Amino acid sequence: MKSSLPELVRQKLDELPMATGCYLMHDQEGKVLYVGKASVLRQRVRSYFTKSQAHDPKVELLVPAVCDISWWITRNELEALTLENSLIKKHLPPYNVRLKDDKSFPYLKINWQDPFPRIEVVRTLRQDGARYFGPYTSARNIYRMLEGIRRIFPYLDCDRTITGQDPRPCLYYDLKMCGGPCIGAQDAGEYRQTLRQMMRFLRGDTAPVLQILETRMHQAAANLDFERAALIRDRIRAARNIVEQQRFIGAAPLDEDCVAAARDPETGNAVVQILFVRQGRLIGRDHFWLTGKELEARSRTETRRSSLIGAFLQQYYAEATFVPPKVLVQVMPDGQALLEEYLSSRRGRRVRLAVPLRGAKRKLMELALDNAEETLRVQQTTWQIDARKQTAALAELQEALDLPRPPVRMECYDISTLQGTSTVGAMAVFAQGAPRKSAYRKFRIQGRGSQGQPDDYASMREMLERRFRRATETHPAPGQKAKSPWHILPDLLIVDGGPGQLTQAVEVLRAHNLLHVIPAIGLAKREEAIFRPGDSRPLHLPPHSQALYLLQRIRDEAHRFGVTYHRSLRSRAMTRTLLDDVVGIGPARRKQLLAWCEGDLDRLRQADLGELSRIPGMNRKVAQALQDALGTRITIRS
Repeated sequence: MKSSLPELVRQKLDELPMATGCYLMHDQEGKVLYVGKASVLRQRVRSYFTKSQAHDPKVELLVPAVCDISWWITRNELEALTLENSLIKKHLPPYNVRLKDDKSFPYLKINWQDPFPRIEVVRTLRQDGARYFGPYTSARNIYRMLEGIRRIFPYLDCDRTITGQDPRPCLYYDLKMCGGPCIGAQDAGEYRQTLRQMMRFLRGDTAPVLQILETRMHQAAANLDFERAALIRDRIRAARNIVEQQRFIGAAPLDEDCVAAARDPETGNAVVQILFVRQGRLIGRDHFWLTGKELEARSRTETRRSSLIGAFLQQYYAEATFVPPKVLVQVMPDGQALLEEYLSSRRGRRVRLAVPLRGAKRKLMELALDNAEETLRVQQTTWQIDARKQTAALAELQEALDLPRPPVRMECYDISTLQGTSTVGAMAVFAQGAPRKSAYRKFRIQGRGSQGQPDDYASMREMLERRFRRATETHPAPGQKAKSPWHILPDLLIVDGGPGQLTQAVEVLRAHNLLHVIPAIGLAKREEAIFRPGDSRPLHLPPHSQALYLLQRIRDEAHRFGVTYHRSLRSRAMTRTLLDDVVGIGPARRKQLLAWCEGDLDRLRQADLGELSRIPGMNRKVAQALQDALGTRITIRS
């Protein structure tokens, strides 16, 4: 077993303890490849490297890449499972099944800790006394839900300080979508009672809420307040419309979640569908995509679904704001007892996992599975259409530009400036016809033109020179893996502009002996004309050409990326002071100096060296540099 392993791995295998905990497997660069938990670390980790044992495809892919092993010791398996979730979220190991983009899931937040709680959509859970609902797969779903809910339970979403003394309310008060606490039309008790009903409604406890609304409607009618009675009647109708869209599952008013997974063994794509049953009614559903190299390994379908559902339950309920007393699963995941203990600790009361075999709950599971498979089918059809379009666009571009091969990696460069200030360059990268934003780069242009004036050509040349100088420095030998992202050369270089910008690109490529390696073109905005080296006639692709759409997309991406960076620099420059240019003065000293002079730089100019030296955080050397810098800017006024 040990003869073919790296020395460090063999050493770590001998040092593994007979204890419960989590283990991390690392590659040669120290990146975490896989995180696991074990009741006995020594036995579990060593089992990966036993040749006599039959391993699944994931292990066969993982083991050759492992160059180091580390571990954490925990007091019990429940702590190990909790720690495993945290480590997976922190390191995003490629060989673990993970919720795709799980950090970005939005929540509905009701700021219950405030006298007049406001409602907002957030992406981070905090221990701040607020009430959270979610997670949801998109903020759009939350806002759609709130559109209907607000007509039933009016709530605040403005930033006013509620005193009850405002002279007039906002438009939402006139639309009957706010109770008007800002003008004293609703006190804190009435407002909070409305939100209590809203929270019960969101949890699926709809019948008592409707009963309360009906009671208030009858009371208003008895008091001859027919306008208020009509308003409450309309809210009851809106609430019933929502409730009627919810499917009744069984006779018992139970809270349950139903979880099913669908996976394509050919592509490795996997999706989990979860149905929410509250008080016996199906109130909603959501789906989550899973990612990880483990999904790419082919193995028995049932075993894989068990693994998917187990990974989903761990990660989803680690962030979910509500854990029901029972979770229905398509197949029982490994470690059922441990998962139930973990979910019970999250809920504060017992939680059971169950596989429905018959009756209404079995039909509910079939509904979840059908939805999961349909979601997977529709999404994969969309991906295939997009992939075909991208492949067709690349082939069309290859033919139009007479390239030796399809331009799998394209880089586009653009310059952004405003009257020569804060000039920046941007590099956008497309791979296989799709944006690869992790490869985007931005450049802060330092130089000027030959006359010291802003020069778009000189800026383009500077940016390309910096990019390809890095590419040719210590470039790996043919067949070797690139040591740096800068070493990855494009199949097509695009500059935003005409012959002038293209000339700069050609000269830079020639200087680095890359002219015959990297094809280059210029794309002019006005006529969407393509310029090629050595050809004075521009090329015009058909207006509806997929190749032209692709070039426009990458050009627009480079422009957007550059403009965003340029605006940030301009915004930063507008908040600079003369102190920012003085050597030795950073944010802390600048703050002390501005506090001492109360924002009046003339007071700093008039201060002598001794006074400046005595300002907190200053010394004589920096004070002298400040005095010299301010002295050069003194203006003599008559």
